[in-house]
Amino acid sequence: MWFVFALLSAVFAALTSILAKVGIDGVNSSLATAIRTVVVVIMSWGMVFLTNAQGGISDISRKSWLFLILSGLATGASWLCYYKALQIGDASKVVPIDKLSVVITLVLAFVFLHEQFTFKSLIGCILIGIGTLIMVL
Repeated sequence: MWFVFALLSAVFAALTSILAKVGIDGVNSSLATAIRTVVVVIMSWGMVFLTNAQGGISDISRKSWLFLILSGLATGASWLCYYKALQIGDASKVVPIDKLSVVITLVLAFVFLHEQFTFKSLIGCILIGIGTLIMVL
């Protein structure tokens, strides 16, 4: 089931890029990011209440709070940079560079989470890097 959700995530991320590129025309990129964030907040809390998960807030540990907040800050920084890049660059060039996050994530997962970095992972990272380079040149 994780594969279905991951694939849907990729589809929605692609739609996000195209819809944002059209919607950001003539709009300050920070304002556009704020509008997008409000929509995401409403959707997220809607799902919390729809699935009756709000009772779990008191069970969240301090460590989880800290890392969820840091993750939120990283997301915000990513979105602000992404929208600015999308506003001034071509979606067909911005998006591949943004997807280098896959390579960076694999490296960070290896270094900080001690996840296995295999030969297959290395080849995948190299191919993503080469593919990105080819797409943006």
